[in-house]
Amino acid sequence: MRIVESLIGLASGIAVGAGFVAFITVLGIVPRLMQLSHTESKIIYYEIAIILGVFFGIYLSFGDHSFTFPVIGLIFWGLLHGVFVGMLAAALTEVLNVFPLLFKRIGIENYLFILLMALSLGKIAGSLFQWILFVR
Repeated sequence: MRIVESLIGLASGIAVGAGFVAFITVLGIVPRLMQLSHTESKIIYYEIAIILGVFFGIYLSFGDHSFTFPVIGLIFWGLLHGVFVGMLAAALTEVLNVFPLLFKRIGIENYLFILLMALSLGKIAGSLFQWILFVR
């Protein structure tokens, strides 16, 4: 039974890892950041930072150790979170520009509003479903 559980865990980890890599690749956060900061020659440092960040996140998620930070440390930690969320939001905004161009090329630009509303309402419905059924 432990072998089956181990295989399921390994397969789940590979699926999540592949999804994370695909997400970062599709959004193009790292290449865009390198382009804006003119640090294309420092790609190895970006790779190392991503890998260490993933491993540190895994440790924080599954480890038993808790950290205590002084207020200045929490401010810095919050700043890092804000930078991450801001870059992610900016990358998602750039990806959303694909929809109007794609719909115009296909010739169905009249349905763009319907698609975006379906995406938004689906996200809202899914969030409400999760909160109502699973979070009480």
